[in-house]
Amino acid sequence: QWQVAESGGGSVQPGGSLTLSCVHSGLGFYSIGWYRQAPGKEREGVSCISASGDSTNYPDSVKGRFTISRDNDKKTVYLQMNSLKPEDTAVYHCAALKRVGCSAWTDAEFRAWGQGTQVTVSS
Repeated sequence: QWQVAESGGGSVQPGGSLTLSCVHSGLGFYSIGWYRQAPGKEREGVSCISASGDSTNYPDSVKGRFTISRDNDKKTVYLQMNSLKPEDTAVYHCAALKRVGCSAWTDAEFRAWGQGTQVTVSS
């Protein structure tokens, strides 16, 4: 049975950086997405990486600032977040998709959903 667990959240000033980690366990390898939820806002997908790590996706809101990567030997997916903005403040979740690729990743169903880690960006 697949499980994921996030870590690495914290509080930073605008322009700062954070790296989130998502450790996953279970049989096989699947695509992993990062999603964020802020009060009063709809859930937003911020990145996805395919099972092999050869394909990634980002929305325009984070493109050029966030980088997703994975190390399948360590069963860990990373989200490097640079040039953080106050609007990036949210609870960030990682999730294992029911697929190996990232097609339709923003509307995907999940094999597992993490507990979330808080990211706060403020001056």
